[in-house]
Amino acid sequence: MKNLNAYFQDKVVIVTGASSGIGLASARLFGSLGARVVMAARSYDKLLALAPSVAPEGRVLCVKCDVSDEAECKALVEAAVAAFGGIDILVNNAGLSMRAMFKDLDLKVIHKLMDVNFWGTVNCTKYALPYLLERKGQVVGVISIAGYSALPARTGYSSSKYAIRGFLDTLRIEHLKDGLGVLVFAPGYTSSNVRNAALTADGSAQGETPLDEDKLMSAEECARHLARGLARRKSQVILTGLGKATVWAHRFFPRLTDKLTYKYIAREAASPFK
Repeated sequence: MKNLNAYFQDKVVIVTGASSGIGLASARLFGSLGARVVMAARSYDKLLALAPSVAPEGRVLCVKCDVSDEAECKALVEAAVAAFGGIDILVNNAGLSMRAMFKDLDLKVIHKLMDVNFWGTVNCTKYALPYLLERKGQVVGVISIAGYSALPARTGYSSSKYAIRGFLDTLRIEHLKDGLGVLVFAPGYTSSNVRNAALTADGSAQGETPLDEDKLMSAEECARHLARGLARRKSQVILTGLGKATVWAHRFFPRLTDKLTYKYIAREAASPFK
């Protein structure tokens, strides 16, 4: 933790989707390590209530931001710079999931997921980039193992996460000589409310998770992996043994991985396959 304290001390970190889950856990960790934290989410009142648990007054800023709205992303960046003078790290964490077979899906669901997950990352990164380049900073995209190996009944989710990975990998190459750090961060199953809020075929939230959340990696542990990845200026972090095995198997044995993934999802509670 001593090295992490030294790395994050006084860095300005924007975290989107900071009102719950990995975003909130990360904001709290960065704050505890001495960073100045900008918390962004759609629920401003919730951010204000959570801010004291992140950092002392004057070292945390709450900004209402729907990342699918380009103007709000620009305003988020401008607020961060006005408050703290620049940006060192942008964590694109805001995201939305889904659970439905594509054949049953209203296409507005995929549009929504792409707007939040992919375009949210692009919007925030576009406006933060000049400030990140000034400080040789870092941009993070929190994706998923589903951004490496497709997850059935999550067509919009997997598509958006694949798209984020392609965007960030390209950005890394474009700025290879500029000192910009670009991290693709891929958690495995992590305990959060993302599955409760996941959209169903008609666009309504499913309301409950099909998984035993208590058996999953905690958001706090996930945040610690993120902080270490940033401090080591890694370009990729893939979490959990299952996640790493899935990415490896998908690369070398794609047909076998398809079959194993099908069986895994079919065992879920109320699986869409049934």
